[in-house]
Amino acid sequence: MRIAIAGGGLGGLTLARILHRHGIDAMVYEREASRSARSQGGSLDLHPESGQRALADAGLAGRFRSAARPEGEEHRILDPAGRTLVHHRPQPGSFTGRPEIDRSALRDLLLDSLPGDAVAWQHRLVAATPRPDGGFGLMFDGGHSADCDVLIGADGARSVVRSLLTDAALSSVATLVELSISDADRRHPDLAELVGPGNLWCIGVNQILAAQRLGDGSIRVGISLRADDRHLDTYRSKRALLDMFDGWDPSLTALIEAGDGPPTPRRIEAMPTGTRWAHQPGITLIGDAAHLMPPVGEGANQAMLDAAELAAELATNPADPDSAIQTYEEAMFTRIHPIAEMSARVQAMMLSPTAADDIIRFFTPQPAESAPAGRAAIL
Repeated sequence: MRIAIAGGGLGGLTLARILHRHGIDAMVYEREASRSARSQGGSLDLHPESGQRALADAGLAGRFRSAARPEGEEHRILDPAGRTLVHHRPQPGSFTGRPEIDRSALRDLLLDSLPGDAVAWQHRLVAATPRPDGGFGLMFDGGHSADCDVLIGADGARSVVRSLLTDAALSSVATLVELSISDADRRHPDLAELVGPGNLWCIGVNQILAAQRLGDGSIRVGISLRADDRHLDTYRSKRALLDMFDGWDPSLTALIEAGDGPPTPRRIEAMPTGTRWAHQPGITLIGDAAHLMPPVGEGANQAMLDAAELAAELATNPADPDSAIQTYEEAMFTRIHPIAEMSARVQAMMLSPTAADDIIRFFTPQPAESAPAGRAAIL
């Protein structure tokens, strides 16, 4: 059984690792030239019931604990005047919650757990064609080709594999503008203290200014705005961004001014909630390829859980991969639907005119209740 995994992100690598542990070979085809070809983004919080469970199945729980930063769970939510609305401090050294780990560190952890030839770099899938006798012929940018019996699309938001299963259209849900501040403790100690070891969210009307500490001491700044029709070039100027935050406390907008380079904007898109497809032999999707959601804390976690559940089914029934895929898909559709609905609601809440009041209610435990289970999911 030749298994091809299109995409070497967290979901695809988790899948390859767990299959490898079960003695099942899989080839990962990744479009990037190498593991260090580009920045992997900020950090993420791995949830016990999804991301951490997948790493346990991968036999990597111990290595995760060595690389994770439980102090990164700390977060503060402020208003535009700099007043604290919420301040969560995790128990020092505790791994019982959702410890942070840099995406690059998690990806390296997964890559290092695979055989050296398990990832084919610089292989961007451009077409997959069903073969008469089953399986697929794969064509890659640059003319490379390969065949497989089972094709798994882990190729993200713009998945090529998805188009073989569904014509679900993506819709824009927000605009995200990112900046980076390197060596923050030395170069910008005031901002380092403001952000702390975890996450800072400054909630305005229809806009958020956020910052996140990474393991290398840098700060990743993110500006979230409601989706609009303005060209992305509108957001490539610090001056234009500062104008959008006119009237905010200067100690907060200093996060924009301190960015090392020009801002990098991009559209945030999502698939329709409840997207499903009719099962087809020898092919399926995981992660953003299967259920692209607003980025409120579930994407990577659910991609890794997809990988763990699909790998378990394939390992249990290797002689009948189609039955394994069908079982995985039905369970995944059921699991993802409420999570996608929650993600859409949180995204709308965070960029609403009443976001600050909504956030306070969201984080305030009711009598005889504990803190909301979704506390870290939106950070």
